[in-house]
Amino acid sequence: MTAGMASNAGYDAEATALAAQYESVTFEHVHRHVLHLFPQPPGNVLDIGAGSGRDAAALSRLGHHVTAAEPTCGLRCEGQRLHAAVPIDWIDDQLPELNVVRRLDKRFDLILLTAVWMHLSPSERAAAMATVAELLAEGGLVSMSLRHGPIPAGRRMFEVSADETIELGASCGLDCLQRTEQDDAQGRTDVCWSFVVLRKPGTAATNG
Repeated sequence: MTAGMASNAGYDAEATALAAQYESVTFEHVHRHVLHLFPQPPGNVLDIGAGSGRDAAALSRLGHHVTAAEPTCGLRCEGQRLHAAVPIDWIDDQLPELNVVRRLDKRFDLILLTAVWMHLSPSERAAAMATVAELLAEGGLVSMSLRHGPIPAGRRMFEVSADETIELGASCGLDCLQRTEQDDAQGRTDVCWSFVVLRKPGTAATNG
């Protein structure tokens, strides 16, 4: 059942409730173990699977130029409504290809993949990592959270591991800067997370 479903299956019908759930925890709390690695503003940031826009809005308020890619119409609309006052470039696009983002011909200093990777099959993850590596600027970072736990009914998810993710990154020329494990920010006892931060070699551009 999982293999034949769309990667974002089950999200559109529950978009309003899911947006409220995502907004109930802060950007700072979710990313607390990796925030110190994020580049200083202003930088170009890509939030893939941006959901309600919680993280995109927080990074925009810090002074970054943020592109939010969200394929689920309901969540994208909720994000645009909730964060209407914040400058975010919203795009309807998804991994593994991210064709719309690639046509922008931009490179990003930070790419976020928060609770996204488990929606991709093994072959999709390999293609997606190549896409992410292509979109990173020299010295740029990708910060990924990997979900571990039971699959909710009606969702498409796969087992993911930090080891596999780090190996995929290495195959695309990305170095692992940090790997951490943490409990679920929403307090679910049967769900936990791995956070992996990868870096593209090179010297980051000086912004500002």
